[in-house]
Amino acid sequence: MSDLPVNPLVLIGIGSSFAFSGLFYHLYKEKERELKALKEIPVFRPDEDLVRVLNATPHRRLQYVAVEGQVQADGEPLTSQFIPRCYGVIQKIVTVEHWKYWDPSAAKWNSRIGFKKESNNSVPFSLISQDAYISDASVRVHNPLEASGCFLKRVYYKMRNAEEDLVNALLQTVGGEKPVSKEETEEMLHVGTTMTGFGEVVLERGQVMRLQAPRGGRKYILVPTDHNSFLDSHRSSATMWKVLSAFTGITGTVVLACVIHSLMNKRDERSN
Repeated sequence: MSDLPVNPLVLIGIGSSFAFSGLFYHLYKEKERELKALKEIPVFRPDEDLVRVLNATPHRRLQYVAVEGQVQADGEPLTSQFIPRCYGVIQKIVTVEHWKYWDPSAAKWNSRIGFKKESNNSVPFSLISQDAYISDASVRVHNPLEASGCFLKRVYYKMRNAEEDLVNALLQTVGGEKPVSKEETEEMLHVGTTMTGFGEVVLERGQVMRLQAPRGGRKYILVPTDHNSFLDSHRSSATMWKVLSAFTGITGTVVLACVIHSLMNKRDERSN
C-alpha cells in the first residue's frame, strides 16, 4: 500500500464523486421526465368550460386530467377536537402512549409504545371554482382516502407527561412498567384549501362532476396546492439534482486533475 503513488483514500474519494454525480444526474433526468409528463396533462377548473368539454367527449368523461379548485364540504364539515372554529373535510387523530419497562438483565429502563390509537374521519366534499358565487359547477372528489399525496395539515400536537399517581406507582412496582408520556396529533384537510386533483373526471348530472381514480394504472393524486405551485416544486427538485450532479462531477474532476498534476511533477523531478 505504501508503494502506491496516490493515497488510496484520494482515489476512493474521486471514484465516489463520479459515482454520486452519475446517480444525481440519473435522478435529475427522471425528475425532468416526470415534469414533462405533468406538463402534458390537461388542466381544468370546476366551471362551465369543463362541463362543455365533458359534454363533447364520448361517455362524458376525461380519462386523466388535473382539476384545480377550492375544497368545500358537501354538507356539514368536520370540527377539530382541539382547535376552536377549525373546520375540515378529512380528519386524522393519532394518540400514542409511551411506556418504559425494567430490563433486569441490563439493569435499566427501556422504552416501548404502550398504546396507539388512530381514527380517520371524512365527509363528502367537492372542488369548486373561486368564482363559485356565479357558477353552480363543482367536482365531487370520490374516495379521497384512496388517493396518494400529503394533503393533510397538522393542526394540533401535544406531548403530555404522565402524572405520578397511585395506579402508576402500583404498575411500576408490580409489573415493572410505567407510563412516560402521551402524544396527541390531529391533522385535517381544511375547508377552503386550494387543491389540485389528478384523475378521471366524469360528468354525473347537470353541472356536477366527479373526480375518481383513473383506469389503466395511472396514479390518483391529491395535492393541497395550486397546479403551478405543484409544477414549481418539481422544477426545484430537478434543479437540486442537477446542481448536485454538476458539483460532485466538478469536484471529482478537479481532484483528479490535481492528482495527475502532482504525479507529473514527481516524474519530472525524478527525471531531472
